[in-house]
Amino acid sequence: MTDPYNVTADELRQFIERIEHLEAEKKDIGEQVKEVYAELKGRGYDSKAIRKLVTLRKKSADERQEEDAILELYKQALGMV
Repeated sequence: MTDPYNVTADELRQFIERIEHLEAEKKDIGEQVKEVYAELKGRGYDSKAIRKLVTLRKKSADERQEEDAILELYKQALGMV
């Protein structure tokens, strides 16, 4: 009978190395994204607006409508409209 909690050093090392590799890739991708935003800014685009658009495109139309409705309600409550 094998112990399910018995982890070999090699197996553990492999998992850790995979995580380290993925973390390095994530860092590289993050740097590439920063470069694209810098290029956008250099061409005169508003990086805050672009970030907002990227965030909005990740959401469904229903999610965006719900958020817009809640935001509008809160703005009305605060007398901002």
